[in-house]
Amino acid sequence: MLDVSRDQITEGSLARALVLLAAPLVLQNLVQVAQQVVDTFWVGQLGEPAVAAVGLNFPILSVLFGVVIFAPFVGTQVLVSQRVGGDDSPGASLAAFHGVTATLALGLVVGALVVFLAPLALPLVGADPDVTRLAVVYLSTVALGLPLAGMSDALEAGFVGWGDSRAALYVNVTAVVVNLALDPVFIFGWGPAPAMGVRGAALATVLGYTAGFLLALGMAIGLRESFRLGLADAAFEVDEYRELLDVGLPSAGQTVASQLVRVVLVVLVSAVGGAAGLAAYTVGARVASVAFIPASGLQQAAQSVVGQNLGAGRPDRAGRTTWVGAAMGVVGLSAVAVVQWLVPGALTHLFVPGMSAAGTRLTVDYLRILAYGYWAIGASYLFLAGFNGARRTGTSLAVSLLQYWGVRLPLAAVGAYWLGYGIHAVFWAVTLSNVAAAVGAGLYYRYTTNDGMLDRAANAASSATGD
Repeated sequence: MLDVSRDQITEGSLARALVLLAAPLVLQNLVQVAQQVVDTFWVGQLGEPAVAAVGLNFPILSVLFGVVIFAPFVGTQVLVSQRVGGDDSPGASLAAFHGVTATLALGLVVGALVVFLAPLALPLVGADPDVTRLAVVYLSTVALGLPLAGMSDALEAGFVGWGDSRAALYVNVTAVVVNLALDPVFIFGWGPAPAMGVRGAALATVLGYTAGFLLALGMAIGLRESFRLGLADAAFEVDEYRELLDVGLPSAGQTVASQLVRVVLVVLVSAVGGAAGLAAYTVGARVASVAFIPASGLQQAAQSVVGQNLGAGRPDRAGRTTWVGAAMGVVGLSAVAVVQWLVPGALTHLFVPGMSAAGTRLTVDYLRILAYGYWAIGASYLFLAGFNGARRTGTSLAVSLLQYWGVRLPLAAVGAYWLGYGIHAVFWAVTLSNVAAAVGAGLYYRYTTNDGMLDRAANAASSATGD
């Protein structure tokens, strides 16, 4: 029912192709966020310092995943989709193999560095000593799973680029089910396992990554009929790594740039809002990550649809894909925003039942302020997908640099310190920067497509497939 063939993507209804391809990805992103929600819920039973410790690590882990995962992930998805669109299945499998091995190497190096540096770097953030101690434990443990998470995501990128998004859903469901089962066991010491608190939450996450990777590998070597990897793909070609990283590195830079700003904002929030402010910022980030799921799923689907149409020499359909997806994203995120604006208190206590009165008040304010800019997230995700599918990932990087470093951080710092609005300045800076990114990316996408960007991208994809 949810299978999407190459002909449907390059010849059929674009809206239908996006919905069919995005539906499993939306569910996939739901279960990914469920993993974070489960950690926050169970850790919330340990008190606000534990929640703040996880929140302190949220942007740091996002930076690490940006380094390890996003370059191979986006590079793999775009190359696979364009080669499948050009009817080059062996080339698509070759790209996926190089994506997996690239993430393995990056994950081993970065994971080892984090385990060594976390006790030295996290105290510099300036959080409460109890929060810092728990944050070091959590970060050092999760870092052990970086290679497995990276390889799993690279395999998922291969499936999604091929048009088989259900495989990615199965992988993530497996990871979350394992995480769900092990969280209370390791955190509170159920059965024979000792109570490990925050370390137990991190260990459950790592074992979830392990289970997801094993399933992804099994499907890639024979359990699925679509995307396949075999011994013939183990070529270790330098040119393949170079092409993959040429496409993917700007996406990694985009993620790292945005998350570094979030790290700075965590320090700012901790300074002007204390533990209650940091807990509110953490809950807001978790709720927002759930709210952004429709846009994220559409973005991944659109990247594959744009890539396959460019590989098939259909730049007109690639351009329409972006605009159709953007309209769908705006409508979907606007509906989510209405719900969030109406029941922010219930969402707060769902995530952290024992939240203090001060923390609850700040969280409610943040959730309502975030809701005003959700439509912009729906639009900007899809405009960036249009650029990424055309291998213009450098443009997406530029948009993110302006969004986070040119708008969000200056507004937050000036508003919090110079204008005296405190933590609420940070909240408004997030929303205003989202709106600025959507408007700017939309205008520039219209300009570049009128200037022939997609025609040039289609010619380049056809030439690469022929080679």
